Amino acid sequence: MNPGRFAIVGHGWRADFYLRIARQVPDQFVCVGAVTRTEERGRALEERWGIPTYRSIDELLLHQSVDVVVVSIPRTEAPDVIRDLVDRGVRVLSETPPAPSVDSLRDLWADVGDSGLVHVAEQNPFLPYFTALQRIVDDGALGEVTSAAMSFTHNYHAMSVLRRLLGIGGEPLRILATTTNEPILDSSDWRGGEGTLDVQERPHVRAILESGTRTALYDFVGNQWFNPLRPSHMLVRGSLGEANDEVVTWCDDDGTAMTSPIHRRQLGTDGSMDSAELGTISWAGKVLYTNPFPGARLSDDEIAIATCLSLSMSPDRMEGYSLADASQDQYLSLTLLETAEGANITSTSVQPWSDHLAKPTR
Repeated sequence: MNPGRFAIVGHGWRADFYLRIARQVPDQFVCVGAVTRTEERGRALEERWGIPTYRSIDELLLHQSVDVVVVSIPRTEAPDVIRDLVDRGVRVLSETPPAPSVDSLRDLWADVGDSGLVHVAEQNPFLPYFTALQRIVDDGALGEVTSAAMSFTHNYHAMSVLRRLLGIGGEPLRILATTTNEPILDSSDWRGGEGTLDVQERPHVRAILESGTRTALYDFVGNQWFNPLRPSHMLVRGSLGEANDEVVTWCDDDGTAMTSPIHRRQLGTDGSMDSAELGTISWAGKVLYTNPFPGARLSDDEIAIATCLSLSMSPDRMEGYSLADASQDQYLSLTLLETAEGANITSTSVQPWSDHLAKPTR
Protein backbone atom coordinates (compact mmCIF):
# COMPACT_ATOMS: atom_id res chain seq x y z
CA MET A 1 0.00 0.00 0.00
CA ASN A 2 1.14 3.52 -0.72
CA PRO A 3 1.75 5.72 2.35
CA GLY A 4 -0.89 8.25 3.30
CA ARG A 5 -0.16 11.77 2.06
CA PHE A 6 -0.57 14.73 4.38
CA ALA A 7 0.39 18.39 4.43
CA ILE A 8 0.68 20.85 7.29
CA VAL A 9 -0.60 24.39 7.64
CA GLY A 10 1.60 26.19 10.15
CA HIS A 11 4.74 25.24 11.98
CA GLY A 12 5.87 24.90 15.57
CA TRP A 13 6.75 22.25 18.09
CA ARG A 14 3.41 20.48 17.60
CA ALA A 15 3.88 20.33 13.83
CA ASP A 16 7.27 18.72 14.37
CA PHE A 17 5.51 15.66 15.82
CA TYR A 18 3.98 14.91 12.42
CA LEU A 19 7.25 15.44 10.59
CA ARG A 20 9.06 13.08 12.97
CA ILE A 21 6.32 10.50 12.51
CA ALA A 22 6.61 10.73 8.71
CA ARG A 23 10.37 10.28 8.97
CA GLN A 24 10.09 7.29 11.35
CA VAL A 25 7.15 5.56 9.63
CA PRO A 26 7.77 6.23 5.91
CA ASP A 27 5.81 3.17 4.78
CA GLN A 28 2.60 4.64 6.24
CA PHE A 29 2.99 8.43 6.11
CA VAL A 30 4.60 11.01 3.86
CA CYS A 31 4.47 14.76 4.38
CA VAL A 32 4.14 16.33 0.94
CA GLY A 33 4.54 19.94 2.06
CA ALA A 34 3.80 22.70 4.54
CA VAL A 35 2.24 26.13 4.31
CA THR A 36 4.16 28.88 6.12
CA ARG A 37 3.59 32.60 6.07
CA THR A 38 7.17 33.58 5.36
CA GLU A 39 9.85 32.28 3.04
CA GLU A 40 12.33 32.39 5.93
CA ARG A 41 10.29 29.94 7.99
CA GLY A 42 9.73 27.87 4.88
CA ARG A 43 13.44 27.61 4.15
CA ALA A 44 14.10 26.48 7.73
CA LEU A 45 11.53 23.67 7.30
CA GLU A 46 12.92 22.68 3.92
CA GLU A 47 16.46 22.45 5.25
CA ARG A 48 15.56 20.53 8.41
CA TRP A 49 12.93 18.15 7.08
CA GLY A 50 13.48 18.04 3.33
CA ILE A 51 9.90 18.94 2.41
CA PRO A 52 8.61 21.60 0.00
CA THR A 53 6.89 24.63 1.49
CA TYR A 54 4.30 27.02 0.13
CA ARG A 55 2.95 30.42 1.08
CA SER A 56 -0.74 29.61 0.61
CA ILE A 57 -3.20 26.72 0.62
CA ASP A 58 -3.94 27.50 -3.05
CA GLU A 59 -0.29 26.97 -3.93
CA LEU A 60 -0.08 23.78 -1.88
CA LEU A 61 -3.12 22.17 -3.48
CA LEU A 62 -2.00 23.24 -6.95
CA HIS A 63 1.21 21.24 -6.58
CA GLN A 64 0.23 18.38 -4.24
CA SER A 65 -2.52 15.82 -3.80
CA VAL A 66 -3.29 15.11 -0.14
CA ASP A 67 -5.32 12.68 1.91
CA VAL A 68 -5.57 15.12 4.83
CA VAL A 69 -4.26 18.54 5.84
CA VAL A 70 -3.04 19.03 9.40
CA VAL A 71 -3.94 22.47 10.77
CA SER A 72 -1.33 23.39 13.37
CA ILE A 73 -1.83 27.10 14.01
CA PRO A 74 -3.11 29.17 16.97
CA ARG A 75 -6.65 28.27 18.02
CA THR A 76 -7.85 31.81 17.24
CA GLU A 77 -6.88 31.37 13.58
CA ALA A 78 -7.74 27.71 13.10
CA PRO A 79 -11.51 28.03 12.45
CA ASP A 80 -11.08 30.13 9.29
CA VAL A 81 -8.48 27.73 7.86
CA ILE A 82 -10.69 24.75 8.71
CA ARG A 83 -13.62 26.41 6.89
CA ASP A 84 -11.44 27.15 3.88
CA LEU A 85 -10.25 23.56 3.59
CA VAL A 86 -13.74 22.11 4.06
CA ASP A 87 -15.08 24.45 1.34
CA ARG A 88 -12.53 22.84 -0.96
CA GLY A 89 -13.64 19.34 0.05
CA VAL A 90 -10.33 18.59 1.80
CA ARG A 91 -10.12 16.40 4.89
CA VAL A 92 -8.81 18.21 7.97
CA LEU A 93 -6.95 17.08 11.08
CA SER A 94 -6.92 20.10 13.38
CA GLU A 95 -4.72 20.51 16.39
CA THR A 96 -6.55 21.02 19.70
CA PRO A 97 -8.74 22.84 20.40
CA PRO A 98 -10.52 23.59 17.10
CA ALA A 99 -11.77 26.97 18.37
CA PRO A 100 -11.06 29.16 21.42
CA SER A 101 -14.53 29.93 22.82
CA VAL A 102 -17.98 28.40 23.10
CA ASP A 103 -19.43 30.87 20.59
CA SER A 104 -16.66 30.16 18.08
CA LEU A 105 -17.20 26.41 18.56
CA ARG A 106 -20.90 26.81 17.77
CA ASP A 107 -20.15 28.97 14.73
CA LEU A 108 -17.61 26.47 13.40
CA TRP A 109 -19.99 23.58 13.95
CA ALA A 110 -22.77 25.44 12.10
CA ASP A 111 -20.46 25.95 9.12
CA VAL A 112 -18.68 22.58 8.82
CA GLY A 113 -20.20 20.17 11.34
CA ASP A 114 -22.24 18.22 8.79
CA SER A 115 -19.35 17.88 6.35
CA GLY A 116 -17.77 14.88 8.10
CA LEU A 117 -14.39 16.19 6.94
CA VAL A 118 -12.97 17.42 10.25
CA HIS A 119 -11.07 15.35 12.79
CA VAL A 120 -9.15 16.76 15.75
CA ALA A 121 -5.73 15.54 16.86
CA GLU A 122 -6.56 14.87 20.50
CA GLN A 123 -4.07 12.13 21.28
CA ASN A 124 -4.81 11.42 24.94
CA PRO A 125 -7.62 8.84 24.41
CA PHE A 126 -5.26 7.04 22.00
CA LEU A 127 -2.29 6.85 24.35
CA PRO A 128 -1.40 3.17 24.79
CA TYR A 129 -2.23 3.11 28.51
CA PHE A 130 -5.62 4.76 28.08
CA THR A 131 -6.44 2.56 25.10
CA ALA A 132 -5.68 -0.51 27.22
CA LEU A 133 -7.67 0.87 30.16
CA GLN A 134 -10.60 1.60 27.87
CA ARG A 135 -10.48 -2.02 26.69
CA ILE A 136 -10.76 -3.24 30.30
CA VAL A 137 -13.75 -0.95 30.85
CA ASP A 138 -15.46 -1.84 27.57
CA ASP A 139 -15.01 -5.58 28.18
CA GLY A 140 -17.01 -5.19 31.40
CA ALA A 141 -14.29 -6.31 33.80
CA LEU A 142 -15.16 -3.48 36.21
CA GLY A 143 -18.91 -3.89 35.82
CA GLU A 144 -20.94 -0.69 35.64
CA VAL A 145 -18.39 2.11 35.76
CA THR A 146 -19.50 4.85 38.14
CA SER A 147 -16.47 7.12 38.63
CA ALA A 148 -13.16 8.13 37.11
CA ALA A 149 -10.62 10.29 38.92
CA MET A 150 -7.81 11.80 36.87
CA SER A 151 -4.67 13.73 37.78
CA PHE A 152 -2.76 13.37 34.54
CA THR A 153 -3.47 16.12 32.01
CA HIS A 154 -5.62 19.24 31.89
CA ASN A 155 -8.59 21.00 30.35
CA TYR A 156 -10.06 19.46 27.15
CA HIS A 157 -7.38 16.73 27.16
CA ALA A 158 -8.69 15.45 30.49
CA MET A 159 -12.31 15.80 29.39
CA SER A 160 -11.65 13.62 26.34
CA VAL A 161 -10.41 10.74 28.51
CA LEU A 162 -12.93 11.08 31.34
CA ARG A 163 -15.96 11.29 29.06
CA ARG A 164 -14.91 8.22 27.10
CA LEU A 165 -14.15 6.10 30.17
CA LEU A 166 -17.48 6.97 31.78
CA GLY A 167 -19.54 6.75 28.60
CA ILE A 168 -20.77 10.34 28.96
CA GLY A 169 -22.21 12.00 25.86
CA GLY A 170 -23.72 15.43 25.46
CA GLU A 171 -26.20 15.28 28.34
CA PRO A 172 -26.24 18.12 30.89
CA LEU A 173 -23.67 17.83 33.69
CA ARG A 174 -23.45 19.40 37.12
CA ILE A 175 -20.00 20.87 37.76
CA LEU A 176 -18.49 21.74 41.13
CA ALA A 177 -15.05 23.35 40.84
CA THR A 178 -12.55 25.42 42.77
CA THR A 179 -9.08 26.92 42.27
CA THR A 180 -6.42 27.50 44.91
CA ASN A 181 -2.89 28.79 44.55
CA GLU A 182 -0.34 26.40 46.02
CA PRO A 183 3.47 26.32 46.21
CA ILE A 184 5.27 23.84 43.94
CA LEU A 185 8.85 23.52 42.74
CA ASP A 186 9.41 24.04 39.01
CA SER A 187 11.72 21.14 38.25
CA SER A 188 11.71 20.70 34.46
CA ASP A 189 10.12 21.84 31.22
CA TRP A 190 8.76 20.16 28.12
CA ARG A 191 12.16 20.22 26.43
CA GLY A 192 13.58 18.06 29.19
CA GLY A 193 15.75 20.79 30.64
CA GLU A 194 16.30 21.27 34.34
CA GLY A 195 14.19 23.86 36.11
CA THR A 196 15.10 26.11 38.96
CA LEU A 197 15.05 25.50 42.69
CA ASP A 198 12.49 28.26 43.12
CA VAL A 199 9.17 27.35 44.70
CA GLN A 200 6.37 29.28 43.01
CA GLU A 201 2.63 29.63 43.47
CA ARG A 202 0.68 27.67 40.86
CA PRO A 203 -3.09 27.30 40.35
CA HIS A 204 -4.51 23.98 41.49
CA VAL A 205 -7.90 23.22 39.94
CA ARG A 206 -10.14 20.53 41.43
CA ALA A 207 -13.55 19.69 39.98
CA ILE A 208 -16.37 17.15 40.11
CA LEU A 209 -18.55 16.55 37.05
CA GLU A 210 -21.76 14.63 37.72
CA SER A 211 -24.05 12.82 35.27
CA GLY A 212 -26.64 10.74 37.10
CA THR A 213 -24.74 7.93 38.84
CA ARG A 214 -21.49 8.70 37.00
CA THR A 215 -18.89 11.06 38.45
CA ALA A 216 -15.66 12.43 37.00
CA LEU A 217 -13.03 13.93 39.29
CA TYR A 218 -10.52 16.39 37.81
CA ASP A 219 -7.32 17.38 39.61
CA PHE A 220 -4.53 19.39 37.98
CA VAL A 221 -1.71 21.66 39.18
CA GLY A 222 -0.53 24.45 36.90
CA ASN A 223 2.88 22.99 35.99
CA GLN A 224 2.03 19.31 36.31
CA TRP A 225 2.59 18.31 32.64
CA PHE A 226 6.31 17.64 32.89
CA ASN A 227 6.89 17.89 36.63
CA PRO A 228 8.23 14.63 38.15
CA LEU A 229 7.17 15.91 41.58
CA ARG A 230 3.54 15.44 40.54
CA PRO A 231 3.26 11.90 39.11
CA SER A 232 0.19 11.05 37.05
CA HIS A 233 -2.70 9.12 38.61
CA MET A 234 -5.83 7.43 37.26
CA LEU A 235 -8.56 5.68 39.23
CA VAL A 236 -11.60 4.09 37.57
CA ARG A 237 -14.22 2.42 39.74
CA GLY A 238 -17.13 0.19 38.83
CA SER A 239 -19.63 -2.16 40.41
CA LEU A 240 -17.28 -5.16 40.04
CA GLY A 241 -13.87 -3.64 40.71
CA GLU A 242 -11.46 -0.80 40.05
CA ALA A 243 -8.35 0.14 38.07
CA ASN A 244 -5.93 2.11 40.23
CA ASP A 245 -3.10 3.34 38.01
CA GLU A 246 -1.48 0.08 36.80
CA VAL A 247 -3.27 -2.29 39.22
CA VAL A 248 -6.70 -3.76 38.48
CA THR A 249 -8.90 -5.46 41.07
CA TRP A 250 -12.01 -7.27 39.85
CA CYS A 251 -14.44 -10.03 40.72
CA ASP A 252 -14.19 -13.40 38.93
CA ASP A 253 -17.13 -15.60 37.99
CA ASP A 254 -17.47 -17.21 41.44
CA GLY A 255 -17.25 -13.92 43.33
CA THR A 256 -13.58 -14.07 44.30
CA ALA A 257 -11.71 -10.78 44.36
CA MET A 258 -8.73 -10.88 42.00
CA THR A 259 -5.83 -8.43 41.51
CA SER A 260 -3.42 -8.19 38.59
CA PRO A 261 -1.19 -5.42 37.24
CA ILE A 262 -1.41 -3.84 33.80
CA HIS A 263 1.90 -4.93 32.32
CA ARG A 264 3.85 -2.89 29.81
CA ARG A 265 6.31 -4.91 27.71
CA GLN A 266 9.08 -2.52 26.73
CA LEU A 267 11.36 -3.73 23.97
CA GLY A 268 15.08 -3.10 23.61
CA THR A 269 15.98 -3.93 27.22
CA ASP A 270 17.88 -6.73 28.98
CA GLY A 271 19.96 -7.67 25.95
CA SER A 272 17.04 -7.52 23.52
CA MET A 273 17.98 -6.62 19.95
CA ASP A 274 14.55 -5.07 19.31
CA SER A 275 13.99 -1.35 18.90
CA ALA A 276 13.72 0.64 22.12
CA GLU A 277 9.95 1.08 22.11
CA LEU A 278 6.65 -0.20 23.43
CA GLY A 279 5.80 -3.77 22.49
CA THR A 280 2.47 -4.66 24.12
CA ILE A 281 0.29 -3.85 27.12
CA SER A 282 -1.36 -6.84 28.78
CA TRP A 283 -3.47 -7.64 31.80
CA ALA A 284 -4.54 -10.95 33.40
CA GLY A 285 -3.15 -12.97 30.51
CA LYS A 286 -4.78 -10.83 27.80
CA VAL A 287 -2.97 -8.56 25.35
CA LEU A 288 -4.89 -5.31 25.47
CA TYR A 289 -2.73 -3.22 23.17
CA THR A 290 -0.06 -3.87 20.55
CA ASN A 291 2.16 -1.10 19.22
CA PRO A 292 0.74 -0.39 15.73
CA PHE A 293 4.04 1.10 14.53
CA PRO A 294 6.67 -1.53 15.39
CA GLY A 295 10.27 -0.64 14.64
CA ALA A 296 9.60 3.11 14.43
CA ARG A 297 10.88 3.87 17.96
CA LEU A 298 8.04 6.28 18.69
CA SER A 299 7.25 7.63 22.13
CA ASP A 300 3.77 6.98 23.53
CA ASP A 301 2.70 10.51 22.58
CA GLU A 302 3.99 10.00 19.05
CA ILE A 303 2.21 6.63 18.81
CA ALA A 304 -1.04 8.34 19.83
CA ILE A 305 -0.60 11.22 17.38
CA ALA A 306 0.30 8.81 14.59
CA THR A 307 -2.90 6.93 15.44
CA CYS A 308 -4.92 10.15 15.08
CA LEU A 309 -3.22 10.81 11.74
CA SER A 310 -3.92 7.29 10.51
CA LEU A 311 -7.58 7.43 11.54
CA SER A 312 -8.02 10.79 9.82
CA MET A 313 -6.98 9.11 6.55
CA SER A 314 -9.18 6.02 6.91
CA PRO A 315 -12.05 5.62 4.41
CA ASP A 316 -14.96 5.74 6.88
CA ARG A 317 -13.28 7.94 9.57
CA MET A 318 -15.68 6.49 12.16
CA GLU A 319 -13.10 5.63 14.83
CA GLY A 320 -11.26 8.94 15.02
CA TYR A 321 -11.79 11.90 17.33
CA SER A 322 -14.49 13.98 15.67
CA LEU A 323 -15.15 17.72 15.62
CA ALA A 324 -18.26 17.01 17.73
CA ASP A 325 -16.23 15.28 20.45
CA ALA A 326 -13.57 17.98 20.37
CA SER A 327 -16.21 20.69 20.63
CA GLN A 328 -17.90 18.99 23.58
CA ASP A 329 -14.62 18.50 25.45
CA GLN A 330 -13.55 22.10 24.86
CA TYR A 331 -17.01 23.30 25.96
CA LEU A 332 -16.78 21.29 29.19
CA SER A 333 -13.23 22.51 29.79
CA LEU A 334 -14.14 26.18 29.34
CA THR A 335 -17.19 25.76 31.59
CA LEU A 336 -15.14 23.97 34.25
CA LEU A 337 -12.45 26.66 34.32
CA GLU A 338 -15.03 29.45 34.45
CA THR A 339 -16.79 27.66 37.31
CA ALA A 340 -13.53 27.18 39.21
CA GLU A 341 -12.79 30.90 39.00
CA GLY A 342 -16.24 32.13 39.96
CA ALA A 343 -19.54 30.48 40.79
CA ASN A 344 -18.05 27.13 41.94
CA ILE A 345 -21.26 25.33 40.93
CA THR A 346 -22.92 25.30 37.51
CA SER A 347 -24.71 23.07 35.02
CA THR A 348 -23.95 22.53 31.35
CA SER A 349 -26.52 22.40 28.57
CA VAL A 350 -27.07 20.36 25.42
CA GLN A 351 -25.04 21.75 22.50
CA PRO A 352 -25.68 21.66 18.71
CA TRP A 353 -23.17 18.85 18.18
CA SER A 354 -24.51 16.56 20.93
CA ASP A 355 -26.30 14.12 18.57
CA HIS A 356 -23.04 13.58 16.67
CA LEU A 357 -20.87 12.52 19.61
CA ALA A 358 -19.21 9.11 19.55
CA LYS A 359 -21.42 6.45 21.12
CA PRO A 360 -20.06 4.36 24.01
CA THR A 361 -19.14 0.80 23.02
CA ARG A 362 -20.80 -0.70 26.09
